Amino acid sequence: MSSSHDIGQTKSRTAPLEMTEEQFRSLGHDLVDRIASFLGSLRGRAVTPAESADKVRATLDAARTLPEQGEKANVLLENTAGLLFEHSLLNGHPGFYGYITSSAAPIGMLAELLAAAVNANVGAWKLSPMATEIEAQTIRWIAQFIGYPADCGGLLLSGGNMANLTCFLAARAAKASWDVRKQGVASGPRMLAYASTETHTWLQKAADLTGLGTEAIRWIGVDKRQRMDLDALQAQYKRDLEEGYWPFLVVGTAGTVSTGAVDPLPDLAAFCQERNLWFHVDGAYGAFAAGIKEAPPDLMGLTAADSLAVDPHKWLYAPLEAGCALVRDPAALRNAFSYHPPYYSFDAEATNYYDLGPQNSRGFRALKIWLALQQAGAGAYREMIGEDVSLARHLYDLAVEHPELEAFTHNLSITTLRYVPAELGASVGSEQTEASLNRLNQLLLTHLENSGEAFCSNALIEGKVALRFCIVNFRTSTADIEAVPPLVARLGRQAHAELNCQ
Repeated sequence: MSSSHDIGQTKSRTAPLEMTEEQFRSLGHDLVDRIASFLGSLRGRAVTPAESADKVRATLDAARTLPEQGEKANVLLENTAGLLFEHSLLNGHPGFYGYITSSAAPIGMLAELLAAAVNANVGAWKLSPMATEIEAQTIRWIAQFIGYPADCGGLLLSGGNMANLTCFLAARAAKASWDVRKQGVASGPRMLAYASTETHTWLQKAADLTGLGTEAIRWIGVDKRQRMDLDALQAQYKRDLEEGYWPFLVVGTAGTVSTGAVDPLPDLAAFCQERNLWFHVDGAYGAFAAGIKEAPPDLMGLTAADSLAVDPHKWLYAPLEAGCALVRDPAALRNAFSYHPPYYSFDAEATNYYDLGPQNSRGFRALKIWLALQQAGAGAYREMIGEDVSLARHLYDLAVEHPELEAFTHNLSITTLRYVPAELGASVGSEQTEASLNRLNQLLLTHLENSGEAFCSNALIEGKVALRFCIVNFRTSTADIEAVPPLVARLGRQAHAELNCQ
């Protein structure tokens, strides 16, 4: 039992985490001012401080023990803002071209604060009536934006891995000829999924987590454009049928990680329709380009997919985390995930997202996307995405013209290239020279990352190490792109000199 002292404290309780209205207002105003100043200073900052892990841990004082006594909130917020602003990779910087992480829209930042204030659990309608309806509307708007049927099913998840996994599970439940959710995958023939060798590693995780095992994936080779080889797919499918396997899924990619290539989606859709296979498109990156005039024609094939994964935190410029699973038949999600234990007493007529995906408790991810879509509008989004594509094309053209650069690929908003010293130009293609160029460009990548002027990633194209520049950044300008070739050449000469001295 509680003591009388404890009961007395409870009657007039003021929790250490509580703030008065004025305290919260003062702290909030101060923090917003700091964030605004940080955003205004992005262009003048290094893209990354390029610090060692040991230095970052020392700055944090990572080894300290949990404090027993509390500290003042204003001091904590001020110190933490400094830690993050001064010791982070800034993917909102106009010189950030690494991976496929976009600059975050400022309205999305404010939306995160607003969503946290309500703290809706968007797992059940009763727990989050307005947030649930905002998510449902956001799903419809995303589908409309890319040309997917607006009456599809869908939900928001943490990112591409979870969105693709969710669609994978919907496909498994829909295409197994037995009750795979109850009896498991071992109760029927070996289920197989088909994907190109350029497919993201989410597929391996999905095959592993769903009990199929990674040997259930049939990796199909690609053509010179890094697109799935249809002839190879047909031949592999035929062999598998003859050997008694159960093909159920073909994965097409709308924008591969390395080069932004788009698989022949219309042909894959036809292949699946003829054979009663589930057609899934991993459009986490590229699907949002479907509505722009520069879109590859093959992107139109995503409208025929049974399911589609997209990431608003990529080309809709939403703050992390924001992935989205879309499924043509809304019932397929419920058939893959719904359970109704006796302790659930929620209205079945409303949308309860715990029925449609792997999570029960769910954060309010939709708000940052919903607000940004309204602030800009679909037309402005198409314009921004189109500008990113044009800038990547401009970089490719500049690399073609530069005497020390070799341009490899341009797809969507990804361009790949490498540095080739003049003295090695005549011997490009020889085994010795290619090995030297791989070492050189790998070192050059490190120099670029450490320079603070630009940040890119790497790609391996037919055994050649390339520098990969991905533009999903509404802050990047033509001037920023035109600064890249001379920077690469300057740091390339430096890296070449270092290797020659070894």
